[in-house]
Amino acid sequence: MSAYKFRVLLDNENDAEIFRDIVIDQKANFESFYRAITEAFEFSDEHMASFYASNEDWDKGEEISLVDVNFDPDADPVGLMSDLNLEDRVLENGQKFILVHDFMSMWIFLIELLDFVDERVENPYVSLAIGTPPKEESRQQFQDFEEEYLFDEDEDEFDEFSDDAYNSDDFEEGFEQYDENEY
Repeated sequence: MSAYKFRVLLDNENDAEIFRDIVIDQKANFESFYRAITEAFEFSDEHMASFYASNEDWDKGEEISLVDVNFDPDADPVGLMSDLNLEDRVLENGQKFILVHDFMSMWIFLIELLDFVDERVENPYVSLAIGTPPKEESRQQFQDFEEEYLFDEDEDEFDEFSDDAYNSDDFEEGFEQYDENEY
């Protein structure tokens, strides 16, 4: 056994069946696997991403991150994709992982080991492709947030409160003159 065959399913809003079966050498690291996945789905590999060991209920377990973003010296160290080979974490048929790609758009890939393959694999390849993945840019959550909640610097919401709009006489009506000697 010198390679793994993984099924990588793209979780999507339409519940469309979109997956790729990827064959990769067992000695390849998680970063190579990540790049094979993004290439197979025609996504950029220029975003933050993490693999998570998972179970039958698709719960997140141990994190394997693309880059080390842990600045807390007391926190448990996170495994790095470039430092961990697949054979270090892939132990049994049916083993599951979750890949979160681009934490702003939250693309989720559900990954399961289908089989151990007895072949020498120099470069990962897609052995089966089902479904057309959406364009990566179709999830623009942060951009939508900016457009909806952040205002344009040229547009001043408080123009109606300019100095010329009100004068002090507007505020005197209804107020008695205060005499501090009465109290």
